[in-house]
Amino acid sequence: MRWPTSIRSRLLLISALTVSLALTLTVTLLVSLFSSNIRNRIDAELTSHINTLAGALSFAADGTLQRPESPLDQRFATPYGGLYWQIVDDARGQTVRSLSLFDTALALPMDRHAEGTVHRYLLPGPAGSSLIVLERLVQVAAPEGKRALRIAVAIDAQTLEEAGAAFIRDILPAVAGLGVFLVVASILQLTLGLRPLAALNEGIVRIRERRANQLTGAYPSEFQSTVAAVNALLDTQEAMMGKARKRAADLAHGLRTPLTVLSNDVLTLRDKGEAAMADELEHLASVMRNHVERELALARIAASADLRRSDADVAMIVGELVRILKRSPSGERLRFEIDGPNTETVPMDPADFRELIGNLLENAVKWATAEIRVRWKRNEDGLRLTISDDGPGVPEQELGNLTRRGWRLDMASPGSGLGLSIVREIVDVYRIGFMLRNRKADSGLEAELLFAHT
Repeated sequence: MRWPTSIRSRLLLISALTVSLALTLTVTLLVSLFSSNIRNRIDAELTSHINTLAGALSFAADGTLQRPESPLDQRFATPYGGLYWQIVDDARGQTVRSLSLFDTALALPMDRHAEGTVHRYLLPGPAGSSLIVLERLVQVAAPEGKRALRIAVAIDAQTLEEAGAAFIRDILPAVAGLGVFLVVASILQLTLGLRPLAALNEGIVRIRERRANQLTGAYPSEFQSTVAAVNALLDTQEAMMGKARKRAADLAHGLRTPLTVLSNDVLTLRDKGEAAMADELEHLASVMRNHVERELALARIAASADLRRSDADVAMIVGELVRILKRSPSGERLRFEIDGPNTETVPMDPADFRELIGNLLENAVKWATAEIRVRWKRNEDGLRLTISDDGPGVPEQELGNLTRRGWRLDMASPGSGLGLSIVREIVDVYRIGFMLRNRKADSGLEAELLFAHT
């Protein structure tokens, strides 16, 4: 049997097994105690009948044993009535039986008896029955003196079996009801007992989805150390991330002034006719500026998908970016076609989704001739979003280079070559399916993003 992975399922399974085992042992013990009690009562009843018969013994003048009057129980007088007696006089070779034995005699063992002791046997009886037999050796006064007689009283063993079966039938409904009560009580206990754990899990989910930054609420004392440890870890993580972002921003701002000065020096050198040195310094300034811009962009990206503040609204963010690009010098000449439902969201931080789509749209605006298409649709794989342009496209052998940092297909065109590189960083963080390909129907490049189900 495969062990369940859920704590609730495990505890319920353990509860069901222990309740079943406990009830089984309880029923077995009760039946055993009941059977023992019934057997003791039967033995006491048979012993009483032996004493009654011993008190009613009489002899004829010639010493012959007379049939005593049967005890009051009418089963002794009914053939095969289920209750029997037999008296054996070994000295005379005489046997006297109850009417209930009819044509059958009890096959009493010929073992030695001490006077007054009671022996118990299980012997075959009339009509194929099985009998519980109690036998006692008594000394009675006969005409010629004391004589040893064996008095045996028997009862059908089926009486004990029927009593046990009736007891089981009577007790089973009560045991079943008790079992149901215990299982329901276990379920209630688990529900109430695991509720703080569910609350703790919900709190962690809220933190992961960036809807909260601490575990809050009333938790049992057993969870207080865990809650405190998690909150301390979150505080430390938030402080480290904030410090890292601040240092990146400080570094970038600190470099901007020297870069500005360096750019002014380039202009001064050009005015002095030192073009070679000016070109070299301009190239170094461009490399440094691109590096700063890249690091600032990467510092804004969430470290993982679990650290996003919320999910991103696809239609809203795409619409905002398109409206901005339409007002740019390159975008105002283009036609944008947007096709997708307004209700879709993706599991990305909105700022990261805006950075991702913004870089892809800027690249499309840069190369498009007249039209850019943005489409998204959900299928069995997840949400598929495509951005395509009607530009010249890219040679097939160069498609793999597009996301390399600083690589540019056309060195004469403006740009840093970092946009698609940042796109690659974002899709790697969020594990998004990403593909760049040339459109098959006509010219142009198409970027495809696949946001798998979570």
